Amino acid sequence: MRAVISVVGKDRPGILAFVATACAERNINIVDVTQKVLQDLFTMIMIVDLPEDLENMHSVAGEFEAMGDSQGLKIHVMHEDIFKAMHTI
Repeated sequence: MRAVISVVGKDRPGILAFVATACAERNINIVDVTQKVLQDLFTMIMIVDLPEDLENMHSVAGEFEAMGDSQGLKIHVMHEDIFKAMHTI
């Protein structure tokens, strides 16, 4: 199952590594990533493949949100279909 991970926060070294490590620890494969720094605001969107045996995507989303909060980041994980539906006019 594909998902989208979005990350927003004050720019600093190591944000990409932090999120990529969290993905690797959960056997989440990063398919594509784009990032941009706007003044001092870091933004990133990742397309990821979640493992087939993942029982509950909501628990992963909650884990990433909590990890982000601990680092001063807003991290959201959502199913790719929901992301596409939200951003289609």
